[in-house]
Amino acid sequence: MEKTVMRKTKTMMTSSSVPRHFCFLLSLSSIFTSSRSTVPHNYADALTKSLIYFEAQRSGRLPYNQRVTWRDNSGLTDGLEQGVDLVGGYYDAGDHVKFGLPMAFTVTMLSWNVIEYGEHIAGAGELEHAMETIKWGTDYFIKAHTSPSVLWAEVGDGYTDHYCWQRPEDMTTSRQAYKIDENNPGSDLAGETAAAMAAASVVFRETNPHYSHLLLHHAQQLFEFGDKYRGKYDGSIGVAKNYYTSVSGYQDELLWAAIWLYKATDNHRYLSYVIDNAHLFGGVGWSITEFSWDVKYAGIQVLLSQLLTDEKHSKHKSVLEQYQSKAEYYICSCLNKNNGTKNNARFTPGGLIYIRQWNNMQYVSSGSFLTMVYSDLLHKSNHRKLKCHGGDVTPQELLQFSKSQVDYILGSNPMNMSYLVGFGPRFPTRVHHRGASIVSFRENKGFIGCTQGYDSWYGSKDPNPNIVVGALVGGPNHNDEFFDHRGNYMQTEACTYNTAPLVGIFARLNYLENTGFYASY
Repeated sequence: MEKTVMRKTKTMMTSSSVPRHFCFLLSLSSIFTSSRSTVPHNYADALTKSLIYFEAQRSGRLPYNQRVTWRDNSGLTDGLEQGVDLVGGYYDAGDHVKFGLPMAFTVTMLSWNVIEYGEHIAGAGELEHAMETIKWGTDYFIKAHTSPSVLWAEVGDGYTDHYCWQRPEDMTTSRQAYKIDENNPGSDLAGETAAAMAAASVVFRETNPHYSHLLLHHAQQLFEFGDKYRGKYDGSIGVAKNYYTSVSGYQDELLWAAIWLYKATDNHRYLSYVIDNAHLFGGVGWSITEFSWDVKYAGIQVLLSQLLTDEKHSKHKSVLEQYQSKAEYYICSCLNKNNGTKNNARFTPGGLIYIRQWNNMQYVSSGSFLTMVYSDLLHKSNHRKLKCHGGDVTPQELLQFSKSQVDYILGSNPMNMSYLVGFGPRFPTRVHHRGASIVSFRENKGFIGCTQGYDSWYGSKDPNPNIVVGALVGGPNHNDEFFDHRGNYMQTEACTYNTAPLVGIFARLNYLENTGFYASY
């Protein structure tokens, strides 16, 4: 049977309390060489497929232009028992719970990708799809935020959901909804949802100003709610604890929300919040070697590093430079250039960042995005070099590192396996995904009961009848080995937050290759 506890939880990594990850002593050149393919990858195709994936994860009534045709409507009574409309949103992975925290992080990252690389996404003809993907999430958040101090945090629960293996269209599991409010706080969830809506408001500012303003209004209310009524959401919603535990607490999400609100409003009140709470909330204290749906510090630190290029932030230069120092600690850790093995990421022999065995690719995609963004920041700063303990790194080297990780994902690895499903000649065919592993509802509308899927489909050695195109699975183990079994959920399950950081990277690499910009970078 599928996993029962601690499926997606993770441990925060700091310079003082880090699980002692051993580190292969790889130079930058050996990392690049070990994972570089002699065959160029089609980044435009990867971009298109990455956005198609989110359509496979949609909950609710599907639109007329739905491209993933093996899916159909689902979750149409979500929220009904509680008297609220919670139809819509995304399923996070291969199951059918709508978890608010990872869904919000997915939308924040999709929005950041569009903000950072929207011109390149548009150049590849995918901006409309990217914005539709974001809006599917933010439309749900608007529904879920039913009053200034109430946010519906989850629909369904992992315990009952994992007991069944059936298509989302046939769901018979509990669809109970859970909320945070003044008496049941969840500053981390409120903060992440505020960040998602603030970042998305930037995305829609020019094309849909009314919608952008609405998102910003919700984001500001959610931030005030999360800041005023402080507490961890999993302390209020017990059913979330064994699936998406907020290990890092809520301080990082409040900083994360504030910096996105500053970018959305240019209101210095939000910047002052980030500056004034830099030490108290760990923004300049934590030295982090991962960036994820739970731990936002590295993302905060990179965003604040970008502010140093604008003279109007000069009065905050001292604190911003402290944030930048921590950002560079994270970047150097990805390059294996910090002092001491515990302060670096480790790598597989094939050159892939390896943080932990469970869904490791989430850390690869998020790390690749931050290293690419930081490479561009260095490039724009008169080709400034990154100074790590293990030596200086040029913007070009940092870009090449990010590219090497993405190329590994796309098939330049010892298994010659693309871990982006549907891309290239060889990819996982037994993805741990209920809907994909059972005959399509549109093809066979006969009801499939709760455990019938386990009896007839879960244990099958045949490939899934439906391909979850664009899904980034958990990926190989520490020795670059991958076992394509449906029950091997640590490696074969995909999550929305795995793919989200890749959208902008694919667009950026596609642009660089098509323009020959690499040579002058």
